[in-house]
Amino acid sequence: MTAANSTQAQPVTRSPAVRRWSQRLPRILVMICLVLIAAVSLFPLYWLFVTALTPASSTVKLPPEMIPTHPTLENLERIIRVSGTGKLRLGGESIITMPRLLLWFINTAFIAIFSTALHVLFDSMAGYAFAKRKFPGSNLFFYMILAALMIPAQVTLVPLYLMITQFKLINTFAGVMMPGLADVIGIFLLKQYIQTLPSELIEAARIDGASEWGAFTRIVLPLSAPGLAVTAIFAFQRYWNSFLWPLIVLQSPDKYTLQVGLSFVNTSEFGTDYGLLMSGAALAAIPMIIVFFAFQKYFMQGLRIGAVKG
Repeated sequence: MTAANSTQAQPVTRSPAVRRWSQRLPRILVMICLVLIAAVSLFPLYWLFVTALTPASSTVKLPPEMIPTHPTLENLERIIRVSGTGKLRLGGESIITMPRLLLWFINTAFIAIFSTALHVLFDSMAGYAFAKRKFPGSNLFFYMILAALMIPAQVTLVPLYLMITQFKLINTFAGVMMPGLADVIGIFLLKQYIQTLPSELIEAARIDGASEWGAFTRIVLPLSAPGLAVTAIFAFQRYWNSFLWPLIVLQSPDKYTLQVGLSFVNTSEFGTDYGLLMSGAALAAIPMIIVFFAFQKYFMQGLRIGAVKG
């Protein structure tokens, strides 16, 4: 009886193959779940490009074609033709005549790049002041800036429009860019990042005779490159996809941004032209896809900004 009990108490031994599979199984299940989530998330983007390459007569076909049997650039040719031609102007003088679709690309790129550069400059200056320069009421001012996040953007449209009108900036690129030269999110991100930098480096620069601007440009900005890159990416995405404010400010078709111009091209008295709609959306999405893959590592760094305090 004692021998039988001791035999039953012995643990069941597993083969090395079974142990390896038991260790890998949770990881495999997690990978399968992640692949399914990624497939569901990327399907709208896939469908966007599939519809853009589908002939206009087949865009509303039932059942839909998951893989286009006859891919074509017909929708791209139509959107170029429907958008018409415009004139690129510099200083009020016409330089060259080109398809309006290309002109809208140039307008959007100019606004996005120039606004992003100013955005990063002013946000970094404000972030540096709040992170490393102590002055009376600094915390109060910072909390007031953060409180601005609770104000819906639509509430500020009328005051901004009145201000732009008084400055005579209606139908100008400056009128589109001026309200966004600094942003609460950018100030917050850079303030959190600059806080992690050693203050001793800035003090050493001052001891060596560097001015405040010199310490900022030679010490703080180079060390804040990841935070600046994240802010620039978010700002570029915001200005590239901006629609409502450019729609309000810009009045001339030759000055439209890509998002505003495509909204008029896709409008039809016979209903929605899904071929034009998807081809225009695909064209607008390509630059952002390129920016994402080119600066993918900075997106991950942006998730960690402010996680460690210095």
